[in-house]
Amino acid sequence: MNHSELAAYLKSRRARIRPSDVGLPTGPRRRVPGLRREEVAQLAGLSADYYTELERGRGTQPSAQVLAALARALRLNGDERDHLFHLAGRRVPPAALGPTAHVQPGLLGLLDQLTTTPAQVITDLHETLVQNPLAAALVGRPPAVHGPAASFVYRWFTDPDARSLYPAEDHPHHSRVFVADLQAVAARRGRDAEVNEMVAALRRRNQEFADLWDTRDVGLRRTDHKRIVHATLGVIELDCHSLFSEDGRQRLLWFSAPPGTEGAAQLQLLSVIGTQDMTPSANELGQPRA
Repeated sequence: MNHSELAAYLKSRRARIRPSDVGLPTGPRRRVPGLRREEVAQLAGLSADYYTELERGRGTQPSAQVLAALARALRLNGDERDHLFHLAGRRVPPAALGPTAHVQPGLLGLLDQLTTTPAQVITDLHETLVQNPLAAALVGRPPAVHGPAASFVYRWFTDPDARSLYPAEDHPHHSRVFVADLQAVAARRGRDAEVNEMVAALRRRNQEFADLWDTRDVGLRRTDHKRIVHATLGVIELDCHSLFSEDGRQRLLWFSAPPGTEGAAQLQLLSVIGTQDMTPSANELGQPRA
């Protein structure tokens, strides 16, 4: 691992990105070109201290997952991403799937333009690759996990907390849509071990999934009307749209609401609230702190 070259490379890539390119506000007191270190760390899902150590040429060798996250945060193209892996002394991954996949440039370019609406790029197994700040505020950031649990579909059928994103009465609809979508993905991928293992695990762990899988219903989710539960704004009714990459392995999702609707007003409020926790603290409620 070449610590000094890696540090210099990260600094150079950070300096070329404008905050507006990644949906961040441009404040009048910005003293550095491009992004701040803490902004890169936030976009990559890393601690600011850890990223700072990398830019100072210190710290442990970053994992492949960390490098993939940095490549997405810094908007690296394929050659730049490969160079990042070389400098870090890691094997360059193949054109991959899952959370370490490189976001396809066309989808990433479109995502960069969607600054006023929640948007994110996911894989065909519903693993979040990159999202803009409004998407993080709306649906939350994905957990830092790998393997099948990186898939929201997998968590939907194995982790009850995942279902809190939607009202309980909508859960049967989403279950049907998720399974029909996975049926189509499984057929498109053919004899794919990743999909086969996920399906087998879900059939073992969740009877609802097994019953829906046996219906053989098929349908890629291209558009949908969703009600999303937000901790501060309550239930937000939105339309969800999907744009597929040419090979079908990645999707750009974005959320919208017709002008003049309550959902449109809530999206405007969301852009103000962002990811702040607006729930009253114990102190604000006049209760003693624990």
